[in-house]
Amino acid sequence: MSSTQQSDIATGLPLSTLRSNVKSTDTNVHTAAIALGSNLGDRFYNIELALRLLEAPQRCLAAEDIEACGGSHMFCKIVDTSFMYETAPMYFTDQPSFINCACLVESNIPPVIFLRFLKYIESAVGRVPSVTNGPRAVDLDIVLYDEIILDTRPISQRVNLDNLRGELVIPHPRLAEREFVLRPLDDMIPSFIHPIYRKSIRAMLEELPEEDPSMRKVVPFPRYPLLASDDPQSFPVPVGPRTLTYWTYSITTNKRHKSANKGRTQLMATLNATPDSFSDGSTHNTLETALGYARQSVRAGASIIDIGGYSTKPGAAFVSSADEIDRILPIVNAIRNLDSNIGVDPTTDARLRETPISIDTFRSDVARACIQAGANCINDVYAFTGFDAVYPPTEPDALKRAADSLAEMKAVAREFSVPVVLMHSRGDAGQNKEYGMYGDGDEQVIRGVQIELGEKVERIVKGEGGVRRWMVIVDPGIGFSKTLEGNLEVLRGASRVVADVELDASRRNPLRGYPLLIGPSRKSFLGAILSQGEIGRETSPKERVWATAAAVACAVQQGALVVRVHDTKEMVDVLSVAAALWG
Repeated sequence: MSSTQQSDIATGLPLSTLRSNVKSTDTNVHTAAIALGSNLGDRFYNIELALRLLEAPQRCLAAEDIEACGGSHMFCKIVDTSFMYETAPMYFTDQPSFINCACLVESNIPPVIFLRFLKYIESAVGRVPSVTNGPRAVDLDIVLYDEIILDTRPISQRVNLDNLRGELVIPHPRLAEREFVLRPLDDMIPSFIHPIYRKSIRAMLEELPEEDPSMRKVVPFPRYPLLASDDPQSFPVPVGPRTLTYWTYSITTNKRHKSANKGRTQLMATLNATPDSFSDGSTHNTLETALGYARQSVRAGASIIDIGGYSTKPGAAFVSSADEIDRILPIVNAIRNLDSNIGVDPTTDARLRETPISIDTFRSDVARACIQAGANCINDVYAFTGFDAVYPPTEPDALKRAADSLAEMKAVAREFSVPVVLMHSRGDAGQNKEYGMYGDGDEQVIRGVQIELGEKVERIVKGEGGVRRWMVIVDPGIGFSKTLEGNLEVLRGASRVVADVELDASRRNPLRGYPLLIGPSRKSFLGAILSQGEIGRETSPKERVWATAAAVACAVQQGALVVRVHDTKEMVDVLSVAAALWG
């Protein structure tokens, strides 16, 4: 690269120091921020395929480029991802909405070869020549590359931005005007200093003259089981699943969106295929009764069915992986193979067959078997750290079990590209309810959730092999290792769990920006409230429907993306009224 092509490298906070869980002393290792967008075809499939190709440069680049990058030592690893956004088109507006996101990569591929690498990926995914800023199957841009300032055009041709085709300018010359790029970067590297503007990414985002009012975050759900046509042999990597559906939710930041999420709250129906669940054990543990509940839930308006085969109540009996699979898998198979041409209610069966299924499990083999059969989401009450990881996890054996479980669950989530619900818990749900170590104020428990669940989420999302950030939903764990007062604190302040706030002088809330799932349904803390006072009474879980309704209304007011409930028909009514009040 000649001296006329590259200016001096700007000083500032190095991009490499902001990437996550990646430690390297190799001077040939570079960190780049890549922006991705798609608005043609299956947009989520296109972006996931592009990301998979991004980690396979040995299979994509020409032999001379591979040799120039060290031959077999060439690599590109994704080490962080942003949230995902649905955005209105910019510049050329007469085209479909885009899906946009960004990632940080660690690589030893130099910038010009990296550009060729990205162009190969665009072509492989299906991009064809079009008008400038027009529709495309996928678009990948090098936004930042370490802290360098680079322009491959001759100096005489740098007057404007009309001659960029085939050239490379870093930082991306239009970064400062694009919310659909700045916001994903802000998710990952808000404090990075732009080497030209000498401003942080967060400052550049806040200085935009106006925001895109239609911009929303999204959570995509893949379609399973796969069809033979879903994995064409022409690609050098497994292509991943097509898209079943996706949910959208509002952006919340301190400056531009001061209120909580006011989008639609989704309803997750709880189908316990167990004989001993605290609320409905033995109620839906046959195929006939399970299908009946699933049909009833979809007919009422449920967005997703959560199927569990292992009770998490304190003292529940041990269930082997094989038995857990035997309880859940027949239900998943039955739902995905419903014939809408027969039956009493073919319309409901057709809808149920297309409804996302979540698997309530902490085991990777159970999750794998059920996803392959047709499930679309993992709901893990231990946030990937396993059933027998004790609290606090200080013993070497416990730490190893937790690390092994996290690695296995993370690998399954990445392989199948499914959303994951990660819940805050501390082992036995009835134990470990002390949060005094998190201060003397009114939000000890919220702070504990932010720190404890946040640490797990960071390990799951960041670093090589991480789950895509846009695939994570967080659950603060109502009813798990919390006192009555602690549960009420979390419920009434749920939006604070994911707020963009400082935990201390050196760190911000690691859960900031994630969508929330709240699961208060029929739980014992509601029974404790109902038993208080002169008119108090003891209640069984099934008698707590109205109490659940009050908690669900609060969850909507706090901006929950999802509420997990047993009584779907009644709670759909609650969601409708709560949305009218706070939507």
